[in-house]
Amino acid sequence: MSLADRTIPTSDERFMREALGLAERAFAAGEAPVGAVVVVRQEVVGRGWNHPIGLSDPTAHAEILALREAAARLGNYRLPDATLYATLEPCAMCAGALVHARVRRLVFGARDMRFGGVRSKFRLADSEILNHRVEITEGILGPECLELLKRFFQARRE
Repeated sequence: MSLADRTIPTSDERFMREALGLAERAFAAGEAPVGAVVVVRQEVVGRGWNHPIGLSDPTAHAEILALREAAARLGNYRLPDATLYATLEPCAMCAGALVHARVRRLVFGARDMRFGGVRSKFRLADSEILNHRVEITEGILGPECLELLKRFFQARRE
C-alpha cells in the first residue's frame, strides 16, 4: 500500500474520535451519548460526557463539563485559543457558554434537529448580534455520531 492510498485522519477526526469515546461512556452510564473535548494547541485540556442524570444537574451536558475542566486547568474562564469538539450540535445553553468563554472554534458531528442551538433551531454561536462569534465546522464523523445516538434511543424503546 502506498502512502497515497492510506487514509490519514485529520486532527479534527482524531479529536472527534476522542469525543466519541466519551459519548460511549455516557451511553454505558445510561445517559444520552454525547461527548466533548476542549483542545488548545493540539492538546486536550478538557473532557466531558453527558451526565445530568447521574449528577442530578440539568447543566451537566458534555460541553459544559469539558469547558469547566478546561477553564479550571488553564486558570481562566476565557478560552480564546480553544476548539471544542462535540459529537452532537450544542443546545442553546451550551452554545451560549461557548460564546461567554470566547471559544475560537466549534467542531460537531451530528445536528440536533430538536434542540440544536448552533444550526438546527438557533444560530447562537456565530450570531451577528453577539459580541463574539465562534467559527463552526460541522459533520466531522457525523454518521458515527448519529449512529451512536440511534443505537441508544432504539435500545431505550425496546
